[in-house]
Amino acid sequence: MSAADEAATELEELAKSLAECRRCPRLVEWREHVARNARHAYRGEEYWAKPVPGFGDPDARIVIVGLAPAAHGANRTGRMFTGDRSGDFLFSAMYAVGLASAPMGRARDDGLRLLDAWLTAAVRCAPPQNKPTPDERDRCSEWLLSELELLVRRRVYVCLGKFAHDALCRALGVSPRPRFAHGAEHPLPDGRVLMCSFHPSQQNTFTGKLTQPMLRAVLRKAKVNAARYRGG
Repeated sequence: MSAADEAATELEELAKSLAECRRCPRLVEWREHVARNARHAYRGEEYWAKPVPGFGDPDARIVIVGLAPAAHGANRTGRMFTGDRSGDFLFSAMYAVGLASAPMGRARDDGLRLLDAWLTAAVRCAPPQNKPTPDERDRCSEWLLSELELLVRRRVYVCLGKFAHDALCRALGVSPRPRFAHGAEHPLPDGRVLMCSFHPSQQNTFTGKLTQPMLRAVLRKAKVNAARYRGG
């Protein structure tokens, strides 16, 4: 078995364990409430309504970290950034720079593949008003760290938004915490690179705070930084 195959198997086992997590009562209640009260467009669909694992290439050099699953997006489909407009925006950019096999994701079984990239989040359950508490963030950090440990070829972290940036820095023990700004790049002690982008939320994309050229530029630079990595 190759290292990538072994990592894939271990990531699948981690995903199974994650799906059973009920550590945060408020998040459990909310994710299940949303599933019972589906939007009209999704009536009749069976919501995932469990913690959402990361997905992508087990041999990835680029790890993209978001905030948390969307209530009627990943909480419905069971795959990060899948089934909502934020995901449409992100996958379009990833496809344009060669990090995804298609420009859109609709369901876990739609055949979308990530190329040299892994997509995950700081918090794995959909939070009310898209705002996890500090305690919920910290309880979820174990899952993020376990995932990262299995992604042995990771070279670059791309954080989508300040929440993901701060959560990742906290989980990795990065101190002092570097400044978050769109397009910022920070070398880490182990030779890896932490990069920042505004989150592809509708609030950011509809107002033009984040555009496709802006996000694509960050992702292209992530590929360059991954190729330059000289760490252990």
